[in-house]
Amino acid sequence: MTDKDALVRGYAEALYRVADAEGELEAVEGQLYGFAKLLERETPIREALTDPGLPNENKRSLIAETLGERANPIAVHLLGFLVEQGRGRELGRIMDVLAEVSAERREHTVAEVRAAVPLDAGQRTRLAEALSTATGHAVEVKVVVDPNLVGGLVARVGDAIFDGSIRSRLVDAREHLVG
Repeated sequence: MTDKDALVRGYAEALYRVADAEGELEAVEGQLYGFAKLLERETPIREALTDPGLPNENKRSLIAETLGERANPIAVHLLGFLVEQGRGRELGRIMDVLAEVSAERREHTVAEVRAAVPLDAGQRTRLAEALSTATGHAVEVKVVVDPNLVGGLVARVGDAIFDGSIRSRLVDAREHLVG
Protein backbone atom coordinates (compact mmCIF):
# COMPACT_ATOMS: atom_id res chain seq x y z
CA MET A 1 0.00 0.00 0.00
CA THR A 2 1.41 3.37 -0.99
CA ASP A 3 1.44 6.38 1.31
CA LYS A 4 -1.32 7.92 -0.80
CA ASP A 5 -3.48 4.77 -0.46
CA ALA A 6 -2.88 4.73 3.30
CA LEU A 7 -3.88 8.40 3.54
CA VAL A 8 -7.08 7.82 1.54
CA ARG A 9 -7.94 4.77 3.67
CA GLY A 10 -7.27 6.78 6.85
CA TYR A 11 -9.69 9.50 5.80
CA ALA A 12 -12.30 6.92 4.76
CA GLU A 13 -12.06 5.10 8.08
CA ALA A 14 -12.30 8.39 9.98
CA LEU A 15 -15.44 9.34 8.03
CA TYR A 16 -16.90 5.92 8.79
CA ARG A 17 -16.22 6.28 12.52
CA VAL A 18 -17.74 9.77 12.72
CA ALA A 19 -20.90 8.86 10.79
CA ASP A 20 -21.30 5.62 12.75
CA ALA A 21 -20.77 7.36 16.11
CA GLU A 22 -23.43 9.92 15.17
CA GLY A 23 -25.87 7.13 14.26
CA GLU A 24 -26.12 8.48 10.71
CA LEU A 25 -23.92 6.03 8.82
CA GLU A 26 -26.33 5.04 6.06
CA ALA A 27 -27.54 8.57 5.30
CA VAL A 28 -24.10 10.18 5.48
CA GLU A 29 -22.40 7.45 3.47
CA GLY A 30 -25.06 7.69 0.77
CA GLN A 31 -24.78 11.46 0.47
CA LEU A 32 -20.98 11.44 0.48
CA TYR A 33 -20.86 8.74 -2.19
CA GLY A 34 -23.47 10.50 -4.33
CA PHE A 35 -21.64 13.82 -4.02
CA ALA A 36 -18.34 12.23 -5.11
CA LYS A 37 -20.01 10.66 -8.15
CA LEU A 38 -21.60 14.00 -9.02
CA LEU A 39 -18.13 15.58 -8.99
CA GLU A 40 -17.04 13.08 -11.65
CA ARG A 41 -19.59 14.62 -14.03
CA GLU A 42 -19.65 18.25 -12.86
CA THR A 43 -16.25 19.69 -13.69
CA PRO A 44 -17.09 23.30 -12.63
CA ILE A 45 -18.04 22.17 -9.11
CA ARG A 46 -14.95 19.97 -8.82
CA GLU A 47 -12.72 22.82 -10.02
CA ALA A 48 -14.28 25.27 -7.56
CA LEU A 49 -13.75 22.91 -4.63
CA THR A 50 -10.09 22.43 -5.54
CA ASP A 51 -9.38 26.10 -6.31
CA PRO A 52 -6.86 27.33 -3.71
CA GLY A 53 -7.94 30.93 -4.35
CA LEU A 54 -11.59 30.32 -3.39
CA PRO A 55 -12.26 30.90 0.34
CA ASN A 56 -13.25 27.83 2.37
CA GLU A 57 -16.50 29.52 3.37
CA ASN A 58 -17.52 29.70 -0.31
CA LYS A 59 -16.58 26.04 -0.80
CA ARG A 60 -18.73 25.02 2.18
CA SER A 61 -21.64 27.03 0.74
CA LEU A 62 -21.19 25.32 -2.62
CA ILE A 63 -21.27 21.90 -0.94
CA ALA A 64 -24.45 22.76 0.98
CA GLU A 65 -26.15 24.18 -2.13
CA THR A 66 -25.17 21.17 -4.24
CA LEU A 67 -26.49 18.68 -1.68
CA GLY A 68 -29.70 20.70 -1.31
CA GLU A 69 -32.16 21.31 1.49
CA ARG A 70 -32.34 17.67 2.56
CA ALA A 71 -28.58 17.49 3.06
CA ASN A 72 -27.46 15.71 6.18
CA PRO A 73 -25.55 18.30 8.27
CA ILE A 74 -22.92 15.71 9.15
CA ALA A 75 -22.31 14.96 5.45
CA VAL A 76 -21.99 18.69 4.71
CA HIS A 77 -19.57 19.13 7.61
CA LEU A 78 -17.41 16.14 6.62
CA LEU A 79 -17.20 17.23 2.99
CA GLY A 80 -16.27 20.74 4.10
CA PHE A 81 -13.58 19.32 6.36
CA LEU A 82 -12.09 17.23 3.53
CA VAL A 83 -12.06 20.18 1.14
CA GLU A 84 -10.48 22.44 3.77
CA GLN A 85 -7.78 19.80 4.29
CA GLY A 86 -6.95 20.03 0.58
CA ARG A 87 -8.49 16.65 -0.27
CA GLY A 88 -10.92 17.87 -2.91
CA ARG A 89 -9.12 16.00 -5.67
CA GLU A 90 -9.24 12.75 -3.69
CA LEU A 91 -12.94 12.93 -2.77
CA GLY A 92 -13.92 10.27 -5.30
CA ARG A 93 -11.29 7.81 -4.14
CA ILE A 94 -11.98 8.51 -0.45
CA MET A 95 -15.70 7.84 -0.95
CA ASP A 96 -15.00 4.64 -2.90
CA VAL A 97 -12.83 3.44 -0.02
CA LEU A 98 -15.48 4.58 2.50
CA ALA A 99 -18.00 2.37 0.70
CA GLU A 100 -15.51 -0.51 0.83
CA VAL A 101 -14.79 0.04 4.55
CA SER A 102 -18.50 0.18 5.32
CA ALA A 103 -19.20 -2.96 3.30
CA GLU A 104 -16.26 -4.78 4.91
CA ARG A 105 -17.63 -4.01 8.37
CA ARG A 106 -20.95 -5.53 7.30
CA GLU A 107 -19.10 -8.39 5.55
CA HIS A 108 -20.40 -7.34 2.13
CA THR A 109 -18.89 -6.54 -1.25
CA VAL A 110 -19.64 -3.20 -2.94
CA ALA A 111 -21.35 -3.16 -6.32
CA GLU A 112 -21.32 0.16 -8.15
CA VAL A 113 -24.36 0.22 -10.40
CA ARG A 114 -24.77 2.85 -13.09
CA ALA A 115 -28.41 3.21 -14.05
CA ALA A 116 -30.23 5.40 -16.54
CA VAL A 117 -32.84 6.32 -13.89
CA PRO A 118 -32.97 6.21 -10.08
CA LEU A 119 -33.84 2.80 -8.60
CA ASP A 120 -36.39 2.40 -5.82
CA ALA A 121 -35.76 0.32 -2.70
CA GLY A 122 -37.41 -2.80 -4.16
CA GLN A 123 -35.33 -2.64 -7.32
CA ARG A 124 -32.15 -2.16 -5.28
CA THR A 125 -33.00 -5.17 -3.13
CA ARG A 126 -33.71 -7.41 -6.14
CA LEU A 127 -30.54 -6.21 -7.84
CA ALA A 128 -28.45 -6.88 -4.71
CA GLU A 129 -29.93 -10.39 -4.50
CA ALA A 130 -29.20 -11.09 -8.17
CA LEU A 131 -25.63 -9.80 -7.91
CA SER A 132 -25.10 -11.78 -4.69
CA THR A 133 -26.23 -14.93 -6.49
CA ALA A 134 -24.02 -14.18 -9.49
CA THR A 135 -20.90 -13.42 -7.45
CA GLY A 136 -21.35 -15.73 -4.49
CA HIS A 137 -20.84 -12.80 -2.07
CA ALA A 138 -23.24 -10.64 -0.09
CA VAL A 139 -23.45 -7.48 -2.19
CA GLU A 140 -24.18 -3.90 -1.16
CA VAL A 141 -25.45 -1.82 -4.08
CA LYS A 142 -24.37 1.79 -4.63
CA VAL A 143 -26.41 3.33 -7.45
CA VAL A 144 -25.13 6.17 -9.60
CA VAL A 145 -27.59 7.71 -12.04
CA ASP A 146 -25.72 8.03 -15.33
CA PRO A 147 -27.45 10.24 -17.91
CA ASN A 148 -25.20 8.78 -20.63
CA LEU A 149 -26.98 5.43 -20.38
CA VAL A 150 -29.96 5.21 -22.71
CA GLY A 151 -31.53 2.53 -20.55
CA GLY A 152 -30.71 -0.50 -18.44
CA LEU A 153 -27.76 -0.63 -16.10
CA VAL A 154 -24.13 -1.59 -15.71
CA ALA A 155 -22.87 -3.14 -12.46
CA ARG A 156 -19.24 -3.45 -11.33
CA VAL A 157 -18.44 -5.84 -8.49
CA GLY A 158 -14.70 -5.91 -7.97
CA ASP A 159 -13.24 -6.76 -11.40
CA ALA A 160 -16.49 -8.24 -12.74
CA ILE A 161 -18.69 -6.14 -15.02
CA PHE A 162 -22.35 -7.01 -15.61
CA ASP A 163 -23.55 -4.97 -18.58
CA GLY A 164 -27.31 -4.90 -18.97
CA SER A 165 -27.39 -1.58 -20.79
CA ILE A 166 -29.54 -1.02 -23.84
CA ARG A 167 -26.40 -0.14 -25.80
CA SER A 168 -24.76 -3.51 -25.11
CA ARG A 169 -27.98 -5.35 -25.98
CA LEU A 170 -28.14 -3.50 -29.31
CA VAL A 171 -24.52 -4.38 -30.06
CA ASP A 172 -25.21 -8.05 -29.25
CA ALA A 173 -28.32 -8.03 -31.46
CA ARG A 174 -26.41 -6.45 -34.34
CA GLU A 175 -23.62 -9.03 -34.06
CA HIS A 176 -26.18 -11.85 -33.98
CA LEU A 177 -27.97 -10.51 -37.08
CA VAL A 178 -24.77 -9.84 -39.03
CA GLY A 179 -22.94 -12.97 -37.83
